[in-house]
Amino acid sequence: MKNAVPTGSSSVSNGFFRVLGVDPASTGPTGYGIIESDGRLCRMLRYGALKVAPKRQKECIGAVLHDVHALLCRLMDEFSPDALAVESIFTALNMRTALRLAEVRGVVLLAAAQRGVAVHSYSPREVKASVAGYGQADKRQMQLMVRALLQMDETPEPSDAADALAVALCHLQTEQARRRCGLPDKMTGVTLRSQSLAARAATARPGATHNMPRAS
Repeated sequence: MKNAVPTGSSSVSNGFFRVLGVDPASTGPTGYGIIESDGRLCRMLRYGALKVAPKRQKECIGAVLHDVHALLCRLMDEFSPDALAVESIFTALNMRTALRLAEVRGVVLLAAAQRGVAVHSYSPREVKASVAGYGQADKRQMQLMVRALLQMDETPEPSDAADALAVALCHLQTEQARRRCGLPDKMTGVTLRSQSLAARAATARPGATHNMPRAS
C-alpha cells in the first residue's frame, strides 16, 4: 500500500474530483487506487493490492469477498470519492473464472451502493485506449503510462494496483471530456474515446487546464 498524502486526509478543497479505481480479481490480488484532480493537476492519493492468504481462503469460503468489501468500505469512508470506476468482466474468460470474478465485482458494487458512491464500468480495452492510447497495451506499458500521467516517483507495483489506477484515470478523463462537450452523464464509450485521448495528453502536460469541479 502506497500513500501520497497522510492517512486520514480529505480533499484539499471543493475544487477536487476524486475517483476510486478497482481492478477486481477472481484468484489473484484485487487492485485499488485513488486519484484526484482539480482540472489542472492530477495526483495519486493511495494505491495497493489486496491478496488474501490461501490459508484464510481455505478456512472461509467467503474470505475474499469479505475482505474486498471491508477494504473498499474503509477506503470510501476515509477518502470520500466522488465516483468508483471498475473494470468490467472480460468476455473471453472461461465460465468458472467469469463467475468467480462476477462475485468479486458484485461485492465492489455492493460496497459502493452502501456508501452512495456512483459506479462506472469500463472494459480493459477502453482503459488501455484511454490511458496508453492503444487498446492492446501490455501491463508494463500501462504501468509506465500511469506513472507518467500521475507524475509518480516510482512505477506502481504490483501491476494489479497500476491497473486500478488506470481505471480511475480512464473515468477521470472520460468525465472531463463529457463535461467539456456538455454531454449527459450516460453519454460515454465510443463518443468520448477521442476526447479521452486528448484529455490524457493534456493531463500529462504541466499547466494544462480543465474545468473539473468536485461533486457536491
